[in-house]
Amino acid sequence: MSGLYLYDDHRAREFEPFALTRPMGDMVAGTALQRERWQTALQLPVVGVITAPHLADFDEMSASPTARGGIPAGSVIANARFVPQLSTLNLPMQAGISPDSGVDLWLSGGRVVAARTSRELPADYFAGGKLTLDDVGRSGAETTTLDGWWMDEVWDFVRLLPDQLADDLAFYQIPSFGGVVAGSRFVSPPDHAIVIGNHPVFVSGDRTVAGEVFMKGATIEPHVVFDASAGAIYVGAGSTVHAFTRLVGPCYIGRNSTVLGDRVGTCSIGDHCKVRGEMSNTVMVGYANKGHDGFIGHSYLGRWVNLGAGTITSNLKNTYGPVTLWTPRGMRDTSMQFLGTMFGDHAKTGIGTCLTTGTVLGAGANVYGGQTPPKAVPPFAWGSAAPYSVYRLDKFLEVAERVMARRHVTLSDRARMQLSAAHDARWTVESSE
Repeated sequence: MSGLYLYDDHRAREFEPFALTRPMGDMVAGTALQRERWQTALQLPVVGVITAPHLADFDEMSASPTARGGIPAGSVIANARFVPQLSTLNLPMQAGISPDSGVDLWLSGGRVVAARTSRELPADYFAGGKLTLDDVGRSGAETTTLDGWWMDEVWDFVRLLPDQLADDLAFYQIPSFGGVVAGSRFVSPPDHAIVIGNHPVFVSGDRTVAGEVFMKGATIEPHVVFDASAGAIYVGAGSTVHAFTRLVGPCYIGRNSTVLGDRVGTCSIGDHCKVRGEMSNTVMVGYANKGHDGFIGHSYLGRWVNLGAGTITSNLKNTYGPVTLWTPRGMRDTSMQFLGTMFGDHAKTGIGTCLTTGTVLGAGANVYGGQTPPKAVPPFAWGSAAPYSVYRLDKFLEVAERVMARRHVTLSDRARMQLSAAHDARWTVESSE
């Protein structure tokens, strides 16, 4: 099927702890999944992803299937590490990018971000992720440009969050954006809320048909403060913001999430999340749970993460120097002064867990016991201290199924296969120093 394909290149496949369990198109940048951003930018449906073999059975909430067989001529292949800037799009249709247009290459900063195929390509043409989209485009192709950001390192999801949040929230102010939260109906914050600053505050209202509510709006309890001094604030349908919460813009709260108090600022909270305690400069992809006190800062939480009471991240070294982070290529200098923890999908922490600056907590890891884990915890680790045991696959899947069922989500057979493949492919940590 022709359409839009998202390509995880070699660098994207090293974005641990997330690349083990999700393709780049299902990472959140700013307020939206990458596949949602690309569909909005090019006004084309994402019909497939080109990614690592262990993600072949990725099955999550309307995710696009892995490309199999051939990629038809005329398809558009986009680098999933590029984040299209939404506020500069000319929607509902940006000139020159309709499916039958003559544009063959999309560029940003002199780099190819998307290319239209001139011939059918086998899906394994991109095996290993070593090819670039320059290899797809033909010479003399008609080009256009896209504004946006390249995610060259996994920590860029945190580093660029303030800019991407502010841009997305500016996009939502466009009356006919037709974008990632299309169909929302906004109302003014209730009179019992306190609004500070001049940036807009978007509160989702009820959606009705023939007088019947089919989508409940957001609930804002008394004594909630919207601090819009530095940026806009968005609260999605079905979400509840409890009393004595201070939301500091730019800030995004997705659908059906609950914020239970304290200061939450410069954050992107996905759908079906629970947040209590102070949180800053952090992304929650969705279906994650922080139900207790404890500071989380400059961090990124995958799906189905659960943080035990008193889990705390350090996001600033005592020396105020740059933070290092483990990657598959070894420890790397991020050049960031503030960086907390990267929590892989299904990661769990026990009560009183303190995480040092620049920690990587692998997908499926379950750490407890109150000791500070090393800076890099392998995926599917289990225990109270390093060296950790390996979380048995059958036990892990049993817990995952139980956790997901509490949010009325079924662990499908395909998802079981994908998580099993991730368990088989788990990376090892040579050094956590």
